[in-house]
Amino acid sequence: MRAAQAVSCGRTPTTRETPMTENISVVVVGGGYAGVMAANRLTQRDDVTVTLINPRSNFVHRIRLHQLVGGTGDAVVGYRDILADRVRLVVDTASRIDAAERTVSLANGGTVRYDYLIYAVGSGSADPDVSGADECAHSVASLEEARRLRSVLATTPTADVVTVVGAGATGIEVAAELAAEGRAVTLVCGRVLHPYLHPRVRRKFAKRLARLGVTVIDGPGARVTAVSRDAVLLADGRELPSTVTIWTAGFSVPDLAVRSGLTTDAAGRLLTDETLTSVDDDRVVAAGDSAAPSNLPLRMSCQSANPLGAHAADTVLSRIAGGQPATIVIGFFGQCVSLGHGAATVQIASKNDIAKGFTVGGFLGARIKSASFTGLIEHLAHEAHEPGSFTWKFRDDTRHRRLEALAAR
Repeated sequence: MRAAQAVSCGRTPTTRETPMTENISVVVVGGGYAGVMAANRLTQRDDVTVTLINPRSNFVHRIRLHQLVGGTGDAVVGYRDILADRVRLVVDTASRIDAAERTVSLANGGTVRYDYLIYAVGSGSADPDVSGADECAHSVASLEEARRLRSVLATTPTADVVTVVGAGATGIEVAAELAAEGRAVTLVCGRVLHPYLHPRVRRKFAKRLARLGVTVIDGPGARVTAVSRDAVLLADGRELPSTVTIWTAGFSVPDLAVRSGLTTDAAGRLLTDETLTSVDDDRVVAAGDSAAPSNLPLRMSCQSANPLGAHAADTVLSRIAGGQPATIVIGFFGQCVSLGHGAATVQIASKNDIAKGFTVGGFLGARIKSASFTGLIEHLAHEAHEPGSFTWKFRDDTRHRRLEALAAR
């Protein structure tokens, strides 16, 4: 659809000044977990007009994409179920942000004006940078990619080997989901199985994958150097047969900030201070996977996305009110990884995201994972109906010490 231009009335506000207008226009770029949370939370003020720009007309529940690939679940939620009625949804892709003019150019040729902008473009597949991977490997980082892969698997005999490259949480979840279907699955780790895991926990994961029938390839030579239509070549010279190759190694962020001339970190995430405000412009705030506060970004995850989205909205609301925004205090409880349909293990971590040597598995682990599927959507829906109600329990109060150490280095 072609977006109507959002009009900002009155004189142009200066930095850190509340605009003297009847309505304050806030544009949120990106309709994932962080973007939807931020958009809903902004509706606390009656004088704020919120526009959400997103390339799809439906919300993608990304932590269920592995289930979509395996045919055991769906990953699409209607925005009407999670987005506040006052939020205007523009289905289009942001092609450039002009911070000086406070406008967002859209791929269809339209333009949306803003007084404040929240940058929440999320993340996607990393460039494999491996010969043949672009042409012969499938990704699962987006809804369209996962659907294409599901179609390919639907016509692939169960006995044919499926190779998953990348043994982080996504790779493990996809491999386990497909192995539970009875497929022959090889998981190529690069060096070690899921580097985030505590060594003791990693052994538990390896045993669970072995019970599912997944062949795990790790060690110094287990780096993929080339992909063909029927094989995967490793650094140590081994050639693994592969009818379908799935690439899950790493994530990247869209280059919108770079193309817009905004300062980013080395990975392309928008560089901000500890309030999530861009180092270039007080009217631009970041949230989610595409934010790099103090060049020390949090782990890309839905676990941090909702709190970051809420905090980004609070920063904007504080600036509108003429106050001083708070700094982020966001922590982790660990990481919950599906290990086949109806099974999961939770790697427990410290609040500053360091993995510990114990887990929650079995029935309770599966319940926790299942609860995360519904809980994330419920948080967004509740915030839509009661903006400002979302709170987060896990808070890392050690971040300032790590920032001091980083500055000293």
